[in-house]
Amino acid sequence: MSRPPPLAGIRVLDLTRLLPGPVATLHLADLGAEVIKIEDPQVGDYARTLGTGQGEDSAYFRMINRNKQGLRLDLKKPEGVAVFMRLAVTADVIVESFRPGVMDKLGIGYAAVAAVNPKIAYCSISGYGQDGPYRDRAGHDINYLGYAGVLDQIGSEGGDPAIPNFQIADLLGGALTAAMGILAAVLEAQRTGLGRYIDVAMADSVLAHTYFTMLRLNDAGHSAPRGSDLLNGGLPCYATYRCADDRHMAVGALEGKFWKACCTALERPEWIRRQWDAGLRSEMAVLFATQPRDDWAALFAAVDCCVTPILSPEEALENEQVAARRMVLHEDGLTQFAPPLKLSAYEFSVRQPAPKVGEHNAQILRAAGYTDDEIAGLAAAGTI
Repeated sequence: MSRPPPLAGIRVLDLTRLLPGPVATLHLADLGAEVIKIEDPQVGDYARTLGTGQGEDSAYFRMINRNKQGLRLDLKKPEGVAVFMRLAVTADVIVESFRPGVMDKLGIGYAAVAAVNPKIAYCSISGYGQDGPYRDRAGHDINYLGYAGVLDQIGSEGGDPAIPNFQIADLLGGALTAAMGILAAVLEAQRTGLGRYIDVAMADSVLAHTYFTMLRLNDAGHSAPRGSDLLNGGLPCYATYRCADDRHMAVGALEGKFWKACCTALERPEWIRRQWDAGLRSEMAVLFATQPRDDWAALFAAVDCCVTPILSPEEALENEQVAARRMVLHEDGLTQFAPPLKLSAYEFSVRQPAPKVGEHNAQILRAAGYTDDEIAGLAAAGTI
């Protein structure tokens, strides 16, 4: 039997833009939290105009802002600050991603909110955190990965750093770290009545997950050259190989039993003893280049050894495992992803598409106790 969503009853005020914050609040919204997306009347969330888009808002914006309500609010006006503070009194979570100090200047920083709502979980997402010499610097995913030493380790041996088309710092360092901190603070607030201020620095979060780089640093005293470490292409048993049709296979046969099965399937039993020999990579590359990817995929489909085809994004969407897990949705005229969490007694649904700017102004303000005349006055003044 289905139960209410796990975060039902949790109210989130979301002042974030672009990717990290909106994805953090997307996860909360998809789990049932009431998320109010607050945008200023002048600019709003820049993500609305990124990409090709369809109609007024881009596909990018619509994918990561579903299941949220929209409130337009000018926080540079005293009346806007008053509206925000009234909403903050009944909120469980506030998430913002402005430069450090901006929220305090607006009069809605953590101290101001905690004074009227001690249980608030107040999360600030920034590139470098709320202190330190880089606190006021602008940045993007590529910059945080660069400062964390991650880009130095991505790419082929002897080649330039490769920029992944997956925003590691924004999503791992920003969105997921923020969601973790928020849920921890909400849980504590439910137990003690006291919330927390959560300072999320994307550069910190990426650095804190560079475990295999630190393994080499601790063991050898220095990092490995790009493309030559244990898990970034330095071993023949953990590398990618180009096939005859210029597609690729991923070999992840780290464990001895998998490597033995891989070599047996390749009809190269003499390679079993050479698992850690970096020189074997070139010989394996020659072999994989003799057949198309799908021929190799068919061979290894029946062999349990962690050797798989590298799919294009289009192929990934059609993959049978993805289909079985019901990870792809077609909602709001878009191809989207279902939440990665599969929870018992909870059936995910898109309750509403991404909001238009200020779409739920009246609904949200009425719930906060404003009369229709007061709402009309705020609109006439340009506050909402």
